Amino acid sequence: MPTRPDHRPRAALAMSREAAAALFGPAGPGGSAALAAVCDPVPLPLLDDLTTARARAVLAGTEVLVTGWGCPPVDGAVLAAAPRLRAIAHTAGSVRGHVTEACWERGVQVSSAAAANALPVAEYTVAMILLAGKRVPERSRAYRVTRERDDPLGVDRSLGNYGRTVGICSASLIGRRVIDLLRPYDLRVLLYDPYVGDEEAAALGVRATGIRELFAASDVVSVHTPLLPATRGLVSRELLAALRPGATLINTARGGVVDQEALTEAAVAGRLHAVLDVTEPEVLPPGHPLWECDNVLLTPHLAGSQGNELRRLVELAAGEVARWAAGAGFAHPVRRERLAFLA
Repeated sequence: MPTRPDHRPRAALAMSREAAAALFGPAGPGGSAALAAVCDPVPLPLLDDLTTARARAVLAGTEVLVTGWGCPPVDGAVLAAAPRLRAIAHTAGSVRGHVTEACWERGVQVSSAAAANALPVAEYTVAMILLAGKRVPERSRAYRVTRERDDPLGVDRSLGNYGRTVGICSASLIGRRVIDLLRPYDLRVLLYDPYVGDEEAAALGVRATGIRELFAASDVVSVHTPLLPATRGLVSRELLAALRPGATLINTARGGVVDQEALTEAAVAGRLHAVLDVTEPEVLPPGHPLWECDNVLLTPHLAGSQGNELRRLVELAAGEVARWAAGAGFAHPVRRERLAFLA
């Protein structure tokens, strides 16, 4: 690995043209001052197909790939064309789609911007927790119909955010961010994560519980569990039945983590509320009951980085390249042994 603080590694971008346009704007890769400060050449060549003659010529001298959405798999054939490649800095979250076993076998170091992408998802979640406590989506719809104020002294005492219990399902990067952002509020926070013990939970400022206890005790449950074979359908019919009437389920993870049929039944019956940024499938069929369910807020998978938030992903990746070039290693490494637990 390079160790000189002033080393500017030969780099290339590997992602779709659409991803490059979103991340870097009309100026393209050359428009990123953050990457231009740490990489050569400038602007960086963009590769959306790693099998072409041009790609092989670029890869021959490439030390680090800055990857993004739509990056083709970096397999054995690509690595054979890139004998100097030693690092991949990903400008998004999951690396499953392009970092192959061949990369790990070579010892390529991998970084992800998942930590940067966790922040807007956590911000969305906290906003929805607080809005759910006041029943804002439902009361706004009712207001449009009645055009009359609620009597502020006659509002049901179950509404409000004072002393409510919030259950966080999984201490993922996003789950931990949500916990941190909830600290200023007068809320009781529970955590279910089989890999987090009582001592670590206490250090996070929450109480660890079993998953059924979390659902039974919470006014709001927020799901932050990655979709893996072991977590598909984790939020089961039985757990949804354990939620108290009027409770809210928030899902910003993946639709497949939740038994959507059971959730739909409970929501249509008026027993539960839901905020769903993800469903299965995305998008729901036109006639799906959740579209017309007044106590369900559906958003189009917008919680993650969008608009100007994409700049944060590029800046994190640029910082990672600078650290790697200086011999300091990645601050946000992806570990091969942790892949089974990551989205």
